[in-house]
Amino acid sequence: MSWFGSEIDGPLVLTRAIHFAASAAIAGVLMFRGFVAEPALRPSPEGYSIVRSRLVGLAWMALAIAVVTGLIWLVLQTMLIADLGWGEAVKSGAIWTVVNETQFGLVIEIRAVWAVLLAACLLLGQLVLSRWLALLAASVLVAAIAWTGHAGSTLGELGNLHLAADVLHLWAASAWIGGLAGLAILFEVGRRRPALEWRPLQQDAIIRFSILGMISVAGLIASGLVNAWILVGSFRALLMTDYGRLLLLKIAAFAIMVAFAAVNRLWLTPRLALDPKEVAHPSTVSALRRNTLIEIALGLAIFVMVGVLGTLHPAIHFVE
Repeated sequence: MSWFGSEIDGPLVLTRAIHFAASAAIAGVLMFRGFVAEPALRPSPEGYSIVRSRLVGLAWMALAIAVVTGLIWLVLQTMLIADLGWGEAVKSGAIWTVVNETQFGLVIEIRAVWAVLLAACLLLGQLVLSRWLALLAASVLVAAIAWTGHAGSTLGELGNLHLAADVLHLWAASAWIGGLAGLAILFEVGRRRPALEWRPLQQDAIIRFSILGMISVAGLIASGLVNAWILVGSFRALLMTDYGRLLLLKIAAFAIMVAFAAVNRLWLTPRLALDPKEVAHPSTVSALRRNTLIEIALGLAIFVMVGVLGTLHPAIHFVE
């Protein structure tokens, strides 16, 4: 498989991308539940119960996808490390060598423990403590991904800075992308709820998510600058290497997402309070729903790019 003239491992890239997206979705959906849906929809217990049920269902689905793709990723990584075919990697016991003797394997073990804890917390979702423990477990699950990429192989104090930036990047991306999925669920449920009851609650939720989104964007920009400084190092490397050009494409997709988010926050959300109840409000919500789905699609495209970037050598290695 070729990308910008470079050969990449297509199955590994696709598996990583789906795994990253699923892991981010779990954390983001639970952040949306705790910081957006629960406080905004408190006046409507029945409506919140429906939204919460769908959010938890989405978290379960994302967890199942993360587990399956995590296992596939382990096999593919074993094939790469041991230079074996699929069947040999599974039958030879090389997988256990990777699990027990590599940093990647250690991260897999740690994340597996937190995945089990997360599943237990989701099962006990009626308890307040379990809901916050679920968010903690999901946050650790996604943060640990940083130790499987370039940040995990950066040494010394620079490595610590790189890991911190990567963890912040992963958390911020989860809050935004996973939160968008929660927002889409909110819009879908709202189509079947009484408009006069749901409209102010929906507006409150959108405003709360906008604040969460702005914090996420700030975190993504700050951590992205640190990562670019470590992995790219110069504008020349950004323009002259495959890694740099793909990173530019990722930045462009991110900028488009920010533009849609700005339209939602600065133009469409205020119209919820100004539009006539029976006419303009449905069109405004429809526009918000459409923009949210576009942002989700762009976010998924970015995860694919991240999957590719993780398999390429950093640009700084090629340009002096």
